Amino acid sequence: MRQNTALIDTASMQRIGGQLGSNPAGVFVDGEGRRYYVKTLESVAHARNELIAAKLYQLAGAPTLTYAQTTAPDRIATEWVELDKKCVAHLSDSERKQAWQWFGVHAWTANWDVAGFNGDNQGVVSGKVLTLDVGGALTFRAQGDPKGKAFGTRVDELDVLRTDEGNPHAVKLFGGMTAADIEQAIKVVIRIPDERICRIISDHGGSHLLAEKMIARKADMAKRLPTAV
Repeated sequence: MRQNTALIDTASMQRIGGQLGSNPAGVFVDGEGRRYYVKTLESVAHARNELIAAKLYQLAGAPTLTYAQTTAPDRIATEWVELDKKCVAHLSDSERKQAWQWFGVHAWTANWDVAGFNGDNQGVVSGKVLTLDVGGALTFRAQGDPKGKAFGTRVDELDVLRTDEGNPHAVKLFGGMTAADIEQAIKVVIRIPDERICRIISDHGGSHLLAEKMIARKADMAKRLPTAV
């Protein structure tokens, strides 16, 4: 995901396509022909939560769609791309292993919807596997309910995303990871400096408590490494 700092005014755009996920949304085109997928979320807090999650993914280097902030604070937009593949079931073995690199980021951000309800939250563009929606990360579930105490400082997702029968597409994607694969995925997260985590969250309207939680979750992940035993 590259940086996109300009606010876009979706009210001035033409709607050319309908909703694809669980949130009210559509495909919009601006006056220069650029297309965006625009979601209207339950609140400003939901939109802020998703934007912070996207920025944390970007900080870790994990590929996502390119997010753009809108002039409407309860809306989130991503630049429209044509996907080569758009389902976990269609990934090749090499693409699945490519996705494993970012398993630690999904676990760290508690992205329970990483694979999607129908396996449709992982896609491929020009050979790169990317997460198509991070609305299920951090504080809220994919359909908007608060996670509450289930989003704590323990990163149980390192196990749950690989084993929970209630999340079969995540298990299909990550269930084959070895201990060495998991270790490498954890290292992607723990090398991120604490001060950069704090800055990203603060710059995008997040709380100090969220920053502290994400740093604590990173520390919990570090305990899983063999060198920490």
